[in-house]
Amino acid sequence: MTRKKFRLRIIKRFLSLLLLLAMFLGAGLLPPTFAHVTGENSSLQKLSYAQSLLEQGSKFYEAERFAEAATSWQQSISAFKANEDELRQAIALGNLSLAYQQLGQWSEAEGAIAQSLNLLQTAKDTKDSSQILAQVLDIKGRLQLAQSKAEDALDTWRVSSDIYTKIGDKRAVIQNRINQAQALQTLGFYRQAEKTLRESTRILQSQPNSPVKVAALHSLGNVVQVTGDLETSRQILQQSLEVASSLPDQEAIADILLSLGNTARVQQDTQTAIKYYQQTIKTATSPTTRIQAQVNQLRLLLKTEQLSAFQTLSSEIQTQLNDLPVSRTAISARINFAQSLMQFPKKTTADTPSLLDIAQLLATAIEQAKSLQDKRTESYAIGVLGQVYEQTQQLSDAQNLTQQALLIAQDIDAKDIGYQWQWQLGRLLKTKGDTKGAVAAYTEAVNNLQALRSDLVAVNSAVKFSFREEVEPVYRELVDLLLQSQGNQVSSENLEKASNTIESLQIAELENFFRNNCLNAQIVNPKKDPKAAIIYPFILPDRLEVILQLPQQRWLHYSTPVVGEEVETTLAQLQENLPKPHTLQQVQSLSQKVYKWLIQPAEAALAESQTPTLVFVLDGWLRNIPMAVLYDGKQYLVEKYNIALTPSLQLIEPKTSQKEFKAIAAGLSEASSGFSALPNVKLELEQIRSQVPSSILLNQEFTSKTLQNRINSLSFPIVHLATHGQFSSKAEETFIVAWNERIYVKKLNELVRTLEQNRPEAIELLILSACQTATGDEQAALGIAGVAFQAGARSTIASLWNLDDESTAVLMNQFYQELGNKNLTKAEVLRHAQLALLQNPKYKRPRFWAPYVLLGNWL
Repeated sequence: MTRKKFRLRIIKRFLSLLLLLAMFLGAGLLPPTFAHVTGENSSLQKLSYAQSLLEQGSKFYEAERFAEAATSWQQSISAFKANEDELRQAIALGNLSLAYQQLGQWSEAEGAIAQSLNLLQTAKDTKDSSQILAQVLDIKGRLQLAQSKAEDALDTWRVSSDIYTKIGDKRAVIQNRINQAQALQTLGFYRQAEKTLRESTRILQSQPNSPVKVAALHSLGNVVQVTGDLETSRQILQQSLEVASSLPDQEAIADILLSLGNTARVQQDTQTAIKYYQQTIKTATSPTTRIQAQVNQLRLLLKTEQLSAFQTLSSEIQTQLNDLPVSRTAISARINFAQSLMQFPKKTTADTPSLLDIAQLLATAIEQAKSLQDKRTESYAIGVLGQVYEQTQQLSDAQNLTQQALLIAQDIDAKDIGYQWQWQLGRLLKTKGDTKGAVAAYTEAVNNLQALRSDLVAVNSAVKFSFREEVEPVYRELVDLLLQSQGNQVSSENLEKASNTIESLQIAELENFFRNNCLNAQIVNPKKDPKAAIIYPFILPDRLEVILQLPQQRWLHYSTPVVGEEVETTLAQLQENLPKPHTLQQVQSLSQKVYKWLIQPAEAALAESQTPTLVFVLDGWLRNIPMAVLYDGKQYLVEKYNIALTPSLQLIEPKTSQKEFKAIAAGLSEASSGFSALPNVKLELEQIRSQVPSSILLNQEFTSKTLQNRINSLSFPIVHLATHGQFSSKAEETFIVAWNERIYVKKLNELVRTLEQNRPEAIELLILSACQTATGDEQAALGIAGVAFQAGARSTIASLWNLDDESTAVLMNQFYQELGNKNLTKAEVLRHAQLALLQNPKYKRPRFWAPYVLLGNWL
């Protein structure tokens, strides 16, 4: 189940509770002894009519026919007002606000909720009126959350929670906490949201099974999925399923099965995901839930190239679509189905739907969305129809449809779909040769993505969104456009825009790694190091681009016409050969090739600027290669320059440290957790202690708990971990090894910054001396940045591979000898340590000295 559908179910719970209260109030106002009195009969008839309108609106809402629900509730408001029934009038107004929210009519939704609250302010203070007030406040909180006012929503829900607590409605308190957790997620406080939901589920564990317990566990499973702990998410969803299975609500079971399928899909466990989708199809009582599972399964069949099964299932979906009740979910399923058909290979049997058939599917979706006055879904359907025309090269029609979809999205402030139509418009304008217009459209798309970052990471990636397919290309294609020379050279303005876009992509990649917006705090005008040149290499399908910012804001740009596949193959071969013992010739040959791409065109300019330091903002496979190893035919790059990496100058400002260097050093010299012994680690830690004041944790002493206690009780600016570990592009596969346990990257924040106030200052330097990147992972080194930012480290030194702990001990001894020299930057200290190995005949091969990279603050 998607987050949006899950939220809709919560809103429906608000609705049903309000409706029950209205019916309860109605029952209390029907005195049978006066039923024969004509005037009383007339009053009761009016009340009964108003009540029926209220219930009719609820049925429309449940069917996602929001415009008709709004009409019924408007009529019930008038009827209740004529009957001077202010409490039920307030209920109907609250319901009306819900309908307006679904229709994207925000000012009308605000007006309805304000009227409802005004009526309740004058109502007599009873348990019933308090209950209604709390429910209306719940709806107000939902409205505030939808309008990106998450802090206001949280405050509103806390007020309603106090009311529920006062009147003793424990179940409503739990439901309210589920709502608060959603606001916390939107604010980026995922751990706090998880804590809130865990507290709720803990309270519910001792209570009988109930729909609220199911909802709490289901919501917790979704939150944990967002934070990246997919296995735990699956376990919690399974628990939710067990509770739901003891209750009569089959649809809740189907919804959880759908979530389990989506979690398995994120885990890339395709067969398990398909199994859950098939179970959802068998279990669902709602045809719309069933079709959602079928459409999700269809996507997986396409991904795994099961084309025969795809055609069979698509035929089943086709026959069911016309029988679905018209609702937002059903229309969305129709659109998703059309998108899957668009991706189906065209050279197949005659039974395959043509683009004309797909266009007809979307035309029906548009008409249905219009009939529901559902602007959001209408925008999406029109935009996807524009994609059909884009595929058939009917560019003018495609552009008209895309602009229509964009205008609707902008009108209801739906940035999450608006960016897609701006991107689509950019592609169309580019194809038509309007580069200026295309750049403007792409720029707006990126601006919307920047505004949406915190929301995008909270969307269920299994169903709603794929970063590599639906976000990353927008940034890449904008950089491509900005760097296309018009005339002899690219303007400085475009080079600066392109470099900023590359940095924004790096931040977005890191946030996608964490699946939360942990990097919101940015340095708007980063301080420049007058002695450093910033290099932005960028891999595009047909060329390798390099932007170079020299000191004094001088820009340089050069491009090599080499296809992306060749770049990636070269880098993959270099990465494979670097750790091997007898591959020096291959390493130098491949390194020289990369040097020619990245450095050779700028050799003269770099020499003229006399810059001692090169700072790289690396892209894709380049992250897995230490820039120190680039070879000009005679020398490695590290022999000429200090070298550092940064994901973005917007994240870490270079500045010198004034602190006295002291270290917490932990490591494993013995085998542990299935990893081999590192016998020289003991020597490494002893040498560190001989160079700087140190607190040592070795072998059994090195656990996550002891490390946490040591870090939070001692103000040591250096944390040195000499242990096995792995960096990956996936947070759940990025970890360091402690004694008999793995410390995953998501836990590092809790480990080193417990409660934040215990250690408000950042770690000045984090050293990870025996880790390695995951084999075959294009973006494995992204995990280094992940570890660095989770640990709150200003500078991080890590190894891209681990082969020889004896040479590591030698390098680290040299590093700490020079670290105390206040005249040297961290980049210089690391370079000197690497050169000490390079100049030692025993360790001169790159496999010994090259793996170490410095990320973050290089001063």
